Amino acid sequence: MDKPLMLNKIKSHLNIKTNKDFAEFLEIKPTNLSMWYKRNTFDTELLFKKCEFLNADWLLSGEGSMLKPSREVPEASAQVSSNNNGIPLLPLEAFAGLGDAGIAGVPFDVIEERYEVPLFKQVKVDFMLPVRGSSMYPKYSSGDVVACRLITELLFVQWNKVHVIDSISQGIIMKRLKKGLKEDHVLCKSDNKEYDEFEIPRSDIRNIALVVGVIRLE
Repeated sequence: MDKPLMLNKIKSHLNIKTNKDFAEFLEIKPTNLSMWYKRNTFDTELLFKKCEFLNADWLLSGEGSMLKPSREVPEASAQVSSNNNGIPLLPLEAFAGLGDAGIAGVPFDVIEERYEVPLFKQVKVDFMLPVRGSSMYPKYSSGDVVACRLITELLFVQWNKVHVIDSISQGIIMKRLKKGLKEDHVLCKSDNKEYDEFEIPRSDIRNIALVVGVIRLE
């Protein structure tokens, strides 16, 4: 489906009559909206952020239902624990600071956000991290929380699975990993087709964790 037609369907669903009002709703300049129509394109991340009713698959491909299907999501109950019960929710900078000490180097005693997640009882989970950005959309959305298992050696990377990487050149990224064209490189691939894949040297990776689960926050 053409992007202008998709924009018109969104506008109609919002009961917005003019492009000027539509641009105001999206908090962009009318000239930017006009350029979307002219160039048959739009800002996927912006539309998904502003129009929470949109189905991710439809927004990316133009196929299927425009409206997001209702879904049941796992619910986690937050619990402050003094004896290290529950799964710690780490800020991104904590993952970046693991260093050679690994997960043992994180001061868990000062992390108060812990979650008991029955769904993860049978899965080894070291910590959870918040998702930022839309590169792994629609599988993972900004605001979701992913459960991670720390990997100590790149030898144990599960190819074509989603991992969180702390890299020297790219910072913290969440990508689907594949073998690089060069033996000493890793191919980082986004699920969102609007993001290009790229390779990084294995020596560029400081910390890496396998994503083993997700909690979707509405």
